[in-house]
Amino acid sequence: MPQHFHAVVWIDHRAAQVFDFDRDDSTHHSIKSHEPRHIHHKSGSTGAGHEHESHAYLKAVAEALAESHEILIAGPGAAKIELMTWLTQHAPATAKHVCGVETLERVTDNEIVAFARKFFTGKDRTTPQLGT
Repeated sequence: MPQHFHAVVWIDHRAAQVFDFDRDDSTHHSIKSHEPRHIHHKSGSTGAGHEHESHAYLKAVAEALAESHEILIAGPGAAKIELMTWLTQHAPATAKHVCGVETLERVTDNEIVAFARKFFTGKDRTTPQLGT
């Protein structure tokens, strides 16, 4: 997969859509969670009442983002925060490239990339794009 300067990942608890992109081009990679998802524990259980996301799933997403220079994480629910927390704890070199975490309901692939391009437009005007 060609590596562009920017990447966006749209993530929920079932799948992640990773796009590397520039102004004119984008590439797409899909990662599915293979573990059953039970969002709520039974009444009387300890903890926050939510099951944590699969580490194998989050690791696969992190690996897909590892070479990206600037990353936007987007999604409709808690999975985007879980990914950012996982990156901070387990892949800090990738976490430092995350420029934002944004709420975005499920839309088409083209709309995800358009959202990310718009997000990075202002940042790119004030930040040099050096491949670090």
